[in-house]
Amino acid sequence: MMTQAIGYAAYEAGAPLAPFNFERRELRGNDVAVRIEYCGVCHSDLHQSRNDWHNTAYPCVPGHEIVGEVIAVGPEVTKVAPGSKVAIGCLVDSCRVCSPCQHGLEQFCEQYATATYNGKDRVTGDLTYGGYSDHIVTREEFVLTVPDGLDMERAAPLLCAGITTWSPLRHWNAGPGKRVAVAGLGGLGHMAVKLAVALGADVTVVTTSASKADDARALGAHDVLLSTDAAAMAAARNRFDLVLDTIPVGHDVAPYLGITALDGATVVLGAIDMLPSFHTGSLLMGRKTLAGSIIGGIAETQEMLDFCAEKGVLPDCETISMQSINEAFERMERSDVKYRFVIDMNTLQER
Repeated sequence: MMTQAIGYAAYEAGAPLAPFNFERRELRGNDVAVRIEYCGVCHSDLHQSRNDWHNTAYPCVPGHEIVGEVIAVGPEVTKVAPGSKVAIGCLVDSCRVCSPCQHGLEQFCEQYATATYNGKDRVTGDLTYGGYSDHIVTREEFVLTVPDGLDMERAAPLLCAGITTWSPLRHWNAGPGKRVAVAGLGGLGHMAVKLAVALGADVTVVTTSASKADDARALGAHDVLLSTDAAAMAAARNRFDLVLDTIPVGHDVAPYLGITALDGATVVLGAIDMLPSFHTGSLLMGRKTLAGSIIGGIAETQEMLDFCAEKGVLPDCETISMQSINEAFERMERSDVKYRFVIDMNTLQER
């Protein structure tokens, strides 16, 4: 039997989020129902709710950084049980049979993975609703275990900001002896710094703002490079084995390719946008790679959660009430948060 759910939704582009009553599906055999305790606020939530990517179906219930407690399971579920502390990220399903899915890279599913919100259920075609709600139902394979000792209140942003930076750090083998630069110091950038430092890499933050130097070092960065300082950028030419570009808007990537080392890579993580053209000599002279990466697969997301529990790595968060979400969106646009908002979903009942 379907269950009644409450949440916050955007009813149309440009409208503030407002209370929304809806139904969650009846549990299938391999489904897990989760009471949501905390949900992170991602910049994608803002973009999707405002139809900035021109693909939003309304009403839209955002939220894909979810932690909570299992409240019910289908008869085929073996991975978790009621009472288990769990997490759900950006995906709730995929085809499970294509080559990327078979290799634990569900985010690259050739049939397109099902997004936690603004997606289509693979069985019914119904619109998926996300974590700005009291509970959620999803298939067992996309439910992650929250390790003991990981602070539930601060863990939520790991499900997007954490895995989005962890995946390329692991793919390009960041660790001892590797020089990693992080361009941009927002929600993604601050997690990239923390994770790269915890992996043992030498980490430099690249920023346009000298005022962020102290913050960067407080997060664990070993050095700070001002991208507006031409002399400093010239001195850093060919220095970094890996550059994680977390800048969230269209921008010139040439300066970051310039500081990328021989056989190194600049990986775009933040900009879902058109980028200006650049001279291919930036790639040719040094056998450099310009790459992109998006979130991560289920197995590597679990690996990241386990690593964060072991190393004590958590995002810097500001907890808000559900009723403050529209103000939080406005502050997020002004970069007025260090570095991630998290909604206490227990406040959802306070209408």
